[in-house]
Amino acid sequence: MAALLKAVVSASEKAADIARLCRDAEPLFRLLVAEKTGADRNRRFSHDFKTLADVLIQEVIRHDLGAQFPELRGHIGGEESNEFTNAHGDTVAVRVCDTVGVTAELLGSVLHPDVEAAELLAAAAHRDVTLGDAALDGVGVSIPPGDVAVWIDPIDSTNEYIVGREDGGAEDGIAPSGLCSALVLIGVYERSSGRPVLGVINEPFHRRHPHTRRWQGRYHWGIAYQDVHLSSVSPPPPPLPPPRVVLSRAEAPGVRDALVQICGGRLRFAAGAGYKMLCVILGHADAYVLSGGSTFAWDSCAPHAILRALGGGVVALGDALKARRAGDAGTPLPQLTYNRPAEGAVGAERWANRGGLVAYVHPQQLEAVLEALAAAPGL
Repeated sequence: MAALLKAVVSASEKAADIARLCRDAEPLFRLLVAEKTGADRNRRFSHDFKTLADVLIQEVIRHDLGAQFPELRGHIGGEESNEFTNAHGDTVAVRVCDTVGVTAELLGSVLHPDVEAAELLAAAAHRDVTLGDAALDGVGVSIPPGDVAVWIDPIDSTNEYIVGREDGGAEDGIAPSGLCSALVLIGVYERSSGRPVLGVINEPFHRRHPHTRRWQGRYHWGIAYQDVHLSSVSPPPPPLPPPRVVLSRAEAPGVRDALVQICGGRLRFAAGAGYKMLCVILGHADAYVLSGGSTFAWDSCAPHAILRALGGGVVALGDALKARRAGDAGTPLPQLTYNRPAEGAVGAERWANRGGLVAYVHPQQLEAVLEALAAAPGL
């Protein structure tokens, strides 16, 4: 597990480098910001580039983990398909090739005629990452890579990444929007049980260097395997009532109304499912509530593993409310799992977290949230 953890962290750092490069390198930034202005052709091309950036990051992670752990090949899933159709209608399978030059040639077939952009991305995909984190060397948990699988979200909160606002006006540590919510998420789960056992969240846009003004990132990790619970994050202190809950601004009015009754003025709103779960992990919020099925396995697997390492988790909201209303107080609340697609669904919906979720660290705050929602009419 120590080797796997370091490999996942390294992959997340390379992914974060690529995400920053697409905003810092002028040839790439021109493609990225074209979505906001310009003629139809520019908008279409920038949308293609946005998808390419996501796909390339995902394929870099898949390549690097598969190269170090062949047992994982075929068991690394993600949000994006690696097939990309360029502006000429040609379909290209994006992948990391044996050399920088061949990768640049492949990417050039997508980005033609922008050769410089293709070369920048290819160089980033092949760049070695050196970790200077002694804490990673001290992790001694052992788990066979052949027993686990991986979910990747290459850039969570992509819209915030594209818009690129730098100051979201954080309140109590929670920014309602902005680049800070664009995260790289890599989660590892047991193939047999579907339980998340290792997660890494990388923040590529944590802060700007005060002198160079270049973006600096940071990462967080957690392991919850058998009796071992380790994390780079210190467990938040016991919460004080009322609970602090973070939501999406698109959340249903009935959910908002129910939670206002117990939260009062401590209800907060933010973009990005991964970012809202990170707010819970870091102790800025006590819970993240989502009533709909708009998140997926790749959104929640990595944060869920870290929350488990801290003593919390992510419960399936719909199933938890059914159990509470049925009076099954002694039954363990249903946690999300990641190994089985939803029956009857197709495409990405096969991996949707149907029925919503609640992410938490402290069980008593989870109980307060579920009690309020169970009593609300129409939920």
